[in-house]
Amino acid sequence: MKRILLLMLAISVVVAAGAKEKKPKKEKKSKQQIEVVAQPVNIFANDVDSMSYALAVNIASDMLKNLKTLPNGAYNSELFLNAFNAVMKGDSVLFSKETSQSILQQYFTAAQEKLATEKKAEGTKFLSENAKNPAVQTTASGLQYIVLTETDGSKPAATDKVKVHYEGTLIDGTKFDSSYDRGEPIDLQLNQVIPGWTEGIQLMSVGSKYKFFIPYELGYGEQGAGGVIPPFATLIFTVELLEINPPAITDQVKELEIK
Repeated sequence: MKRILLLMLAISVVVAAGAKEKKPKKEKKSKQQIEVVAQPVNIFANDVDSMSYALAVNIASDMLKNLKTLPNGAYNSELFLNAFNAVMKGDSVLFSKETSQSILQQYFTAAQEKLATEKKAEGTKFLSENAKNPAVQTTASGLQYIVLTETDGSKPAATDKVKVHYEGTLIDGTKFDSSYDRGEPIDLQLNQVIPGWTEGIQLMSVGSKYKFFIPYELGYGEQGAGGVIPPFATLIFTVELLEINPPAITDQVKELEIK
């Protein structure tokens, strides 16, 4: 919340400075690039003037991107600029600073709660429909999976290291990660990954290939991850188990010593 408030303050300074008492126009669509005048009028009396203008261009350009991160990208630019100009001039405003902070807190909290509710409902609906597929199996935890390729053999324990190829997508089909695309499988400690993987890969034998449908509780939870996995996201992973590497004797001894 503090980061959002600081961001809004910083970007509004430059927007207001560029307004110059001119009534702002509402844009019908956001512009990705700032239009450059072919022959700019020389309005700069000194270096401070040109620096000030350049600063405004830089911060305003970033602002156009950052405003998209507001809930639904919605804001009233006219009210935004009017309120800022009033504060800068020392004119009266409708809200005190304290009241404004409270309004912002309530607005963003409500927006986050609404988004969480929508994402949970979206995931629940998807998993409910997916469970109707005869090929889908569901564990007690809620993990769903389809066996694409089955093999016989030993299965890994949670303490084992495994080598896998995988691809991960959101339920809308957006791909967020793939070892296949990188052309290189990964090695991982099975009890150090998301719960859906720890549980699911233990069902597999070397050479098998499964498709997992992972509820957010068994994935990256309420926070999401890396800016590419949203909060409360239901995840789909196709995983191919290539190797199982039990922990070395020295690792087992260290674990006993810790206990």
